[in-house]
Amino acid sequence: MSAKSELFGKRVEVLDKGWIELQDMMGDDISIVNAARVSFLGESKGDDKDKKLLFYLLRHRHTSPFEQVEMKFRVRAPVLVWWQWARHRTWHYNAQSGRYTPFKEDDFYVPTIWRKQSKDNKQASEGVIDPAEADALTAEMLKHFDEGFALYERALAAGVAKEQARLFLPGFAVYYTWVVKTDVHNLMHFLSLRTASDAQEEIRVYAQAIYDHFFKPALPWTAEAFEKYVLRRE
Repeated sequence: MSAKSELFGKRVEVLDKGWIELQDMMGDDISIVNAARVSFLGESKGDDKDKKLLFYLLRHRHTSPFEQVEMKFRVRAPVLVWWQWARHRTWHYNAQSGRYTPFKEDDFYVPTIWRKQSKDNKQASEGVIDPAEADALTAEMLKHFDEGFALYERALAAGVAKEQARLFLPGFAVYYTWVVKTDVHNLMHFLSLRTASDAQEEIRVYAQAIYDHFFKPALPWTAEAFEKYVLRRE
């Protein structure tokens, strides 16, 4: 099984300026198995039997043992990602505050493509717009960011409190850094929803990065069972 210590402090780049780091983790696959066996005051019985039990637990939705393992991340993401992430109320959040920390000139998300609105799904996108129109929109967005940030700096220079000066910043595009923590049961629920094909791309890439770079290496048995019984619905 993977050494968790190798994952601590590892930074995975996401989007244009975002990233994810694993700050801390409590437990592993064996912790889940031992939590289940405590009902009978039992412990590990070797890899084969332990893995078989873990698969049984997830297949039959015995989820409480998975709540005994927790993962904590430090994440930098734009507000349009946090707006969706915060809907998962089983997570614990602590966020960077614009009341205390001034923003920098490049603290804004600039998409590499502009997606079209889906004709069949009111909340989703499908396809991309014409490249020439996309370039024009990106140029206008960068101009908008520059103007907004100039007004933000002007307000700060005039002595306006940071908590009000930030009103000039483009709201959904600005990057914030959060520390977030949840247990593995609720993390799997988050991953099942946010890695799905109908999830918004900006949060989907964060969820996929968590799964590929942290969840799967740290919890290989759980990840295998998760793919078999949750993602594939077998």
